Amino acid sequence: MSVELNSLRMRAERDNRHISGAERLVSLEDLGTVAVDMLQRALQHPCGQAERIYFYVEPIKCEQLLSGCLPDFFNNQVTHWQQGRELAKEMLLAAGVSATAIAAAIRNLADGAAPGGVSMRGAMLIDSKTGERLEPDQARGVRVSRMDLSAGVRAQLRSLLAAQKLDNPHVVEALTLAAKVLAAPGVVAELCWSDDPDYTAGYVATADKRYQRISLLKPAGEERGGRAFFVQCGKQRLAVLIDWLEHQPLMIERVGRIHPVRYWREES
Repeated sequence: MSVELNSLRMRAERDNRHISGAERLVSLEDLGTVAVDMLQRALQHPCGQAERIYFYVEPIKCEQLLSGCLPDFFNNQVTHWQQGRELAKEMLLAAGVSATAIAAAIRNLADGAAPGGVSMRGAMLIDSKTGERLEPDQARGVRVSRMDLSAGVRAQLRSLLAAQKLDNPHVVEALTLAAKVLAAPGVVAELCWSDDPDYTAGYVATADKRYQRISLLKPAGEERGGRAFFVQCGKQRLAVLIDWLEHQPLMIERVGRIHPVRYWREES
């Protein structure tokens, strides 16, 4: 890619807490159009209209940019959120995450991982064996940043997701973020469910490049959620991992496979 890009980041707050964010890597010509889209998103959030909206623009040099690929996409439909969490546990155990670490992540996401029992602005870093939290700031967490889909991949992905009626910003952006997380050194898996009260789905992403969407991972109306990254890198390499997640620009230029819907029903 020869065109110099810009990292455009939006963060919105209401009642002194983070409610919305967005990330894109865009050309100078597209900067204004994409910024307006982000502005509208912040003003129409399910948690209410944002009171403070911040934009950050930073040039990205061509030589800094790495190329990546999306994980394979699996769509799991469950009957209730408790079943969804059991399915997530099974997937994380199969990926090599310990039961202790899984329990710690689910407990923190459900109770609010930041001080005061609210959602974190970023993600938790959890030792995949011990369950110890490793992020330096438990209010901020780690903010995965500076990633996007190429125009061709974005169009192809949206077309493929539309066949399962999942062409929406939640899924597209989560897949993009998961692609960067799984490319990071030392990441074993990720567990996520949204802190938007109207969005009950979440996912498990694993180092074998699988993104497992789960239709229900929390009760409707619940505002607590977030992300947990299970890592196996040792504290001495933690700073390298955090810097890569937050600052390494990554453009996704290949689409993974989109698998048919799988329905999980309770045994009678």
